[in-house]
Amino acid sequence: MRHLLAAVDLGASSGRVMAAAVEGNRIGLTETARFPNRAVPAAGRLYWDVLGLWNGVLEGLRALGAAAEEVAAIGVDSWAVDYALLDAEGHLLAAPVCYRDHRTRAAREDVLAAAGPEALFARTGVQHQPFNTLFQLAAERPGTLAAAERMLLVPDLFSYWLSGAYAWEATNASTTGLVDQATGTWSPELCELAGVPGDLLGPITPTGTVLGGLTADVAAETGLSESTEVVATAGHDTAAAVAAVPYETEHAAYISCGTWSLVGTERAAPVLGVEALRAGFTNERGADGSIRFLRNVAGLWLLQESLRVWRREGADLDIGELVKAAADVPRLRSVVDPDDPVFAAPGDMPGRLRARCAETRQPVPETPAEIAACVLDSLALAHRRAVADLERLGGTEIDLIHIVGGGSNNELLCQLTADATGRPVLAGPDEATALGNALVQAQALGLVEPGPEARRDAARASTEPRRHLPAGDPAEWRRAAARLADFPR
Repeated sequence: MRHLLAAVDLGASSGRVMAAAVEGNRIGLTETARFPNRAVPAAGRLYWDVLGLWNGVLEGLRALGAAAEEVAAIGVDSWAVDYALLDAEGHLLAAPVCYRDHRTRAAREDVLAAAGPEALFARTGVQHQPFNTLFQLAAERPGTLAAAERMLLVPDLFSYWLSGAYAWEATNASTTGLVDQATGTWSPELCELAGVPGDLLGPITPTGTVLGGLTADVAAETGLSESTEVVATAGHDTAAAVAAVPYETEHAAYISCGTWSLVGTERAAPVLGVEALRAGFTNERGADGSIRFLRNVAGLWLLQESLRVWRREGADLDIGELVKAAADVPRLRSVVDPDDPVFAAPGDMPGRLRARCAETRQPVPETPAEIAACVLDSLALAHRRAVADLERLGGTEIDLIHIVGGGSNNELLCQLTADATGRPVLAGPDEATALGNALVQAQALGLVEPGPEARRDAARASTEPRRHLPAGDPAEWRRAAARLADFPR
């Protein structure tokens, strides 16, 4: 029997609504709407246009409502850490601030001084990224938080608008820096340190919780039935993507590749030592309560932002043709550290890449193809470094790498990652986030058997990854990695 679900996937550069058809152990995905997303500068702040995203979500759900088939459930995932503040009537007080905004710098230092970096990591397991929710909240003016009745992370905000139910889904909550790793609950001490009033947050919601049906307004707006369930799926998009990794071996790593490259493994317990902190790793919850031990690498953001700058300047560039041209550029000619803070904010990314190459006395990439080659070679080296650290810190040799998400369609990056790491790479599914979102919903409704193994079986039945075997000269990659390690930060 066929059942239809809606997977709403909101990313930092675009959002989409996917129709997920569940037939036995297989899920097929069809896009019903795609809409752009980007941070909007206003009055010295970077904001997310969440109402524009909401309009895109409604458009996608209307397309489903116009079809004859009944939609059994809807789940929403998004990027992590950002939040919305609501008043006593559940209305939005202001647009959420983007995690790339610079407001957290001083607040981060104050929180780390008060809590102690090592003690804070031992409690939360979360890397001290400047954009963590903990630091964002500490940067808010006290009056702003005092005026709020509720704080919802982005996917929970959309679930609330769909269902009218407040939730604080577990995978996304685990990214905030406010959750005690040992208990899986909000830490009162850290909430107090961030200035969060005690009633701003409710109990953490287990992943896969059915929140209830659609509100009457949403049902009328979309043509869907009020009986369509809203499920608190794996709300963090990386957790959703990892839920759909079609693992082939027990000791495989994953790279959820898009705007960010999230390089990690799944574990039963967190890694909380000082070495993990210094190496830039974090511990976040998986869909089944597992620990996603991973490092955030800047990802395709450097290429996405370069494309935005070129297009704004009038260049008509196609990403596929650009990557194809980058394949013809000599390998490892010029490389940078993608995690260098100079690349973190929006702006003239091509200019920054050229400047960093000049500062490190490398050939300066001039053409878009040369800049794209620099970015992709550098990303492959960053993947190599993260995989080596995963082995060192986790104590397990990694024998295979799964690249999932939009970046899995970048054949050059997948091959370069295989070359750089010396390990086979399986690329796909490209829609891993939507697939994982739908798989969690399907298990919540009893359409797929419970448990991680049944979900992995369904992921394997729903996708056909492409295999990339290591090629090229390993010594060349070793020399490039050593060169990169000597660059100043």
